Amino acid sequence: MNIQTTREQQLLNWINIHTNFTCEALIMVSADASFRRYFRFQSDDKWIIAVDAPPEFENCAAFVNVASSYKEHDIHVPKVYAYDLDLGFYCQEYFGDTLFSEHLNHQNCHQLYKKALGVIPLVQKCKATLQGPLPIYDAVLVNREVAMLKDWLLDKYLQMRLSENELRVIQQATKSLTDNFLSQPYAGVHRDYHSRNLMILGDDIGVIDFQDAVVGPITYDAVSLLKDCYQKWPQEWVASWLKVWHQEFYSNYSWDDFKFWFDITGMQRHTKVAGIFARLYIRDGKSGYLADIPRTLEYLIEAANAYPEYKDFAAVIGDKILPAVLAKQQSIAYA
Repeated sequence: MNIQTTREQQLLNWINIHTNFTCEALIMVSADASFRRYFRFQSDDKWIIAVDAPPEFENCAAFVNVASSYKEHDIHVPKVYAYDLDLGFYCQEYFGDTLFSEHLNHQNCHQLYKKALGVIPLVQKCKATLQGPLPIYDAVLVNREVAMLKDWLLDKYLQMRLSENELRVIQQATKSLTDNFLSQPYAGVHRDYHSRNLMILGDDIGVIDFQDAVVGPITYDAVSLLKDCYQKWPQEWVASWLKVWHQEFYSNYSWDDFKFWFDITGMQRHTKVAGIFARLYIRDGKSGYLADIPRTLEYLIEAANAYPEYKDFAAVIGDKILPAVLAKQQSIAYA
């Protein structure tokens, strides 16, 4: 019996012994990019979500605490019915199976993105839980994240040797990104606010996977949503959605500054995520995210090309790294 099977049996036993629910069998719902696994089960004709979040890898306390804070700010998050932080098990409200990502189409996207963007100002009010302030998205965290591009995508996945000049371009660009990232106003940040972490609940938007919430740049969640690593929309649509959001909630900042912050934050996020997707394949054996790396790099190239100081960075990504990623994917597909 492997570790996952053992934990699944332990989760089932915990539900029946230590909660008010009865569970005959767990049905796998999903295993996401983290170490968490989601199951559902029926108890008294009601569907419940059971989560296996190994405590050595996942911060269950953060999930429970942020859920409480988000609820206080009228954000539609799942109710947590029971939990054991030491075991890394919890039961939560079932939000159905209508993911934002699967419901989107060219006809409803304008309305849905407006609705999803409208939730972000509520998230931004959440800077603390009853247990204390949320972590700050500081220089240490940003530097650790931008380093993932070289450490995981270039060195480990592509095993690519760059010239001294190319390395210097990347180092200078990521240093500049970090400085600009940290210079914008800060607010509460979900940190992974994208189409796969939102649910359609009638006329409402349900929000999940918020355990990594921090206090960070005001444009971060908008970038996660509008420049989604799993979705891509015409640039003019994204700019239009952002501009309306800016005018409605952030008109105290100039549009030029706000758009610059948005683009910079997107570049930081996509630099990080390209490395994370490579790490998921190398370290965790999750190959499904490899297909999303080119999209993250394309976002990075588009944003970098809009600013003269990042054009050399765009060239290194577009001329060398993206072709290598595409070639690597082809070799894996035919292996």
